[in-house]
Amino acid sequence: MSAATPALAPAGFIGHGNPMNTLADNAFTRSWAAFGASVRTVRPRAVVVVSAHWFINASAVTAMAQPRTIHDFFGFPDELFAVEYPAPGSPKIAAEVADAVKPMWVGLDHDSWGLDHGTWSVLVHALPDADIPVIQLSVDAAKPLDHHLQLGAALAPLRQQGIAVVGSGNIVHNLRMVDFRRAGEGFDWAHRYDEAARDLLTTDPGSVAKLLEHPDHRRAVPTTDHFLPMVYLAGLAAASGEALDVLIEGYDAGSLSMTSYTLGCSPSVPDATGATEAELPTDVPPESTNL
Repeated sequence: MSAATPALAPAGFIGHGNPMNTLADNAFTRSWAAFGASVRTVRPRAVVVVSAHWFINASAVTAMAQPRTIHDFFGFPDELFAVEYPAPGSPKIAAEVADAVKPMWVGLDHDSWGLDHGTWSVLVHALPDADIPVIQLSVDAAKPLDHHLQLGAALAPLRQQGIAVVGSGNIVHNLRMVDFRRAGEGFDWAHRYDEAARDLLTTDPGSVAKLLEHPDHRRAVPTTDHFLPMVYLAGLAAASGEALDVLIEGYDAGSLSMTSYTLGCSPSVPDATGATEAELPTDVPPESTNL
């Protein structure tokens, strides 16, 4: 008797924002937990995370059996630096990811990286038991948007193999314009750009490159590190012939969009009654925090 075919694994893009969300209970973290519950229903073999915080001049996947928890930020309290996310890795599944995207090249990282806060600040809420193997895929800073769209599309067959795919970043992410007095708020240009992204992603995700022509693009995306993880999900959705669903919408500190999307699942997001907001650092310039 042949082994049962794994259920089609969900995928998503999470606007992770401030790493203090790790310790917070708010509308965003509750939505991540709801997404994680949907992921767990298919009993995935692994989760591949494309994190904004592994932004290097190459494409690579973590291929160690036990990735370390990386605290890649500054100016935050000791309580955040004490967080560990001890999910296992999987050299076998890392190799499967590299094979799936050929002829594009993805290297196997056996010892240099691990799980950065773009991954674990979300997964502590989404998959708090840390019992599902997690593989990180780096974002190649030297490649144009079309490359990342194609690489995302190449990841689509992994879902049929029981591997969930998650992008983690922020569609609007401008640290130089962060205003900590605007907790839960967005500037008007951040709203315009985020709404344009939503219109594309929920109808025609393969056309996400149109955002490069948006008049607010340079302010919303001064650097591409947090933007490109969304492009992977757009490519994956386009390859699957599906549009994305909004998981939650929102903003923080004026110049951060917290909007998140799902593919292949429709989590029921609880309200934020009794929630506590994430605190923002006040004694370090925003651009020095590595938010």
